[in-house]
Amino acid sequence: MPTTTHTLKQRLRKALSLFPPNWCLAILVALDGYAFMHPVLREVRAREYSFWLALDNWHEVMRVVGLLEIPRLVLGVGLQVIAIGLILKARIAWAFSLVLLIGIGTFAIMGDAGRAGLGIYTLVLVIALIAYWRRFDRASVTAGSLFALVSVLSLLIYAIFGTLYLGNEFNPPVLDAGTALYFSIVSMSTVGYGDITPHSTTARLFTASIIILGITVFATSISAIAGPVIGGNLKRLVKGRLSTAMRKNHIIIAGATPLALSVYNGLRQRSEEVTVIVPVGTPHEYPAATDLIEGDPSSVEILRNAGVTRARYVLALRDDDAENAFIVLAAKEATGEGGAKTVALVNTSKHLEKIRRVHPDMVFSVQLLGAELLTRAINGEPMDSQAITDLFFAKSATPPVTPS
Repeated sequence: MPTTTHTLKQRLRKALSLFPPNWCLAILVALDGYAFMHPVLREVRAREYSFWLALDNWHEVMRVVGLLEIPRLVLGVGLQVIAIGLILKARIAWAFSLVLLIGIGTFAIMGDAGRAGLGIYTLVLVIALIAYWRRFDRASVTAGSLFALVSVLSLLIYAIFGTLYLGNEFNPPVLDAGTALYFSIVSMSTVGYGDITPHSTTARLFTASIIILGITVFATSISAIAGPVIGGNLKRLVKGRLSTAMRKNHIIIAGATPLALSVYNGLRQRSEEVTVIVPVGTPHEYPAATDLIEGDPSSVEILRNAGVTRARYVLALRDDDAENAFIVLAAKEATGEGGAKTVALVNTSKHLEKIRRVHPDMVFSVQLLGAELLTRAINGEPMDSQAITDLFFAKSATPPVTPS
């Protein structure tokens, strides 16, 4: 029975690894955007192509589609585009998705009759994004570029259609899309040639909104794109001396052994954030882009520089068992109870019990695993997954309880 339960857990973990939460959330967010703009698409598809060609001007188009349907289309498309950023685990995509979802949820509940279901679905998505906020902790140039694209295009659509709608309130009147595009770009960039001017209060307020939004959108877009680029360059320049605040929910590897390098490569292939600590002067084969710190991994100060207080695991994978024990002790001192889990490598099997005395969360013994596997293979004994797990990660001995 325990073997069956363990097998089921393994299958569940494998299934979850095939469908990571960020991918699932990205798909659900994109579907929400499509559902929100579906009424507009349905209205467009309901009419023949010749009908749209017969419309003489933009006022008729907006009259047929509806002026208030333009924001619906912009929000829906924007949500589908920014979902790509969620796949990349970008924090800016997470924040932007929350803002758009809140807007869509409010619109669906208050503005759409009979679309309360979409509002509830959107609310559930907002809660799910908040629950998984730790998954989105990356600064991505691609996500920043998507944010900039969606923001600029949304503002441009708002400016063009608003200008066409208020066309007769400008001097000279704006009656075609080309002139509206020109006026929108001039206003968004705050150039202001003065060849087209608003002459009503409504048009002036609308123009002022374009200017204010243009300054805001361009400033945030530049920071969204330049931020990850500058951060990446700084990371390569300081090579391991990044601020502790930039490291979180990561894994720390102490050591430069072949095993440590293999573990590093395996974790990076699974998109895990890894910080490596290597003693000064120790040769290693880690890639140039590795977040690497040179120092004594058994030092509490070095571990804190590596962000141990925000790390998930500390892997002591040096070729000296005593050093691995000291690393475990230093990690526990730096984080206290409930901090990062510790894994200690045992290079010599006779040191196993000594390593267990420092109470790491997991003890990894290559010799014990290899010997047991070979012995069972020679004797023809079966080797189930639970036995391999018990050998691969020999549980640390629990500390003795002193009787009172």
